[in-house]
Amino acid sequence: MEWANAVVQGLLLGGLYALLAAGLSLMFGVMRLVNLAHGALAIVAAYLGYVLVQNTGLPPFATIIVVIPVMAALGWVLQSTLLNTALNKQALAPILVTFGLAVILQNLMLQLFTADYRSIQVGDLAGASIQITPEIAIGVFPLITFIVGVIVIAALQQYLARTKTGRAMRATSDDREAATLMGIDNKRIYALATAIALAIVGVAGIFIGIKTQFNAYSGDTYLIFAFEAVIIGGLGSLWGTLAGGMILGVATTVGAQLFPSSGTLLADLVFLAILAFLPTGLFPKVVNG
Repeated sequence: MEWANAVVQGLLLGGLYALLAAGLSLMFGVMRLVNLAHGALAIVAAYLGYVLVQNTGLPPFATIIVVIPVMAALGWVLQSTLLNTALNKQALAPILVTFGLAVILQNLMLQLFTADYRSIQVGDLAGASIQITPEIAIGVFPLITFIVGVIVIAALQQYLARTKTGRAMRATSDDREAATLMGIDNKRIYALATAIALAIVGVAGIFIGIKTQFNAYSGDTYLIFAFEAVIIGGLGSLWGTLAGGMILGVATTVGAQLFPSSGTLLADLVFLAILAFLPTGLFPKVVNG
């Protein structure tokens, strides 16, 4: 039953990985932009939630109401002023720009908050659980995280499939020049996509801050998990990203049973195996559809 419990906990952990990776999948699906600052931006959101809890007394989950518009505005500004320019340059320019942005954000957070680890406290909720069997208990907070991750991905999927703006994003992803000829403002679409992606990153950052301790450099680890989830699922596939996150989560918790001192080793091995045999991922999509 220990192994069954590990699988259950891994599936729930996969919800957090998928939530974190959803914004990365969106940015790649719409703009073909590999955002190396994704993990650092999640930690920015975690610090913002931490500051709000410490200085305003807001309940941890209520900080999401503030964090979402702040991160969305940051995404719009970054895309409009920095990333759009990089996208018009050589292919490596966006990667180098987002790498530089990640370094700047890390050092800024280090200056403001030092290297000490912080966390967003939720009181009794952190240890609350639902007993399924004598050997298996589901944590309430991991369950909430998983549900939120599924809801966010489902909502984003419906937005892309059923709204005019979502269809414009998909058209831009398919053929930017043709979309422009149809009257679609690519720069505005890109800015909106990045705003949505960073709003999702904001939610993920709050859940990361609640789940575990973090500091300025924690984003590097989460960036790796986000990339692995997106690649396993198939670049541009939102449901694939959810599946990739769950696979990584199970591999991580099962790996912790096998290698207590290095729980992520099995997850990395699973990622490499899938990449070797299925280089386009489990559910490859050209766009998020």
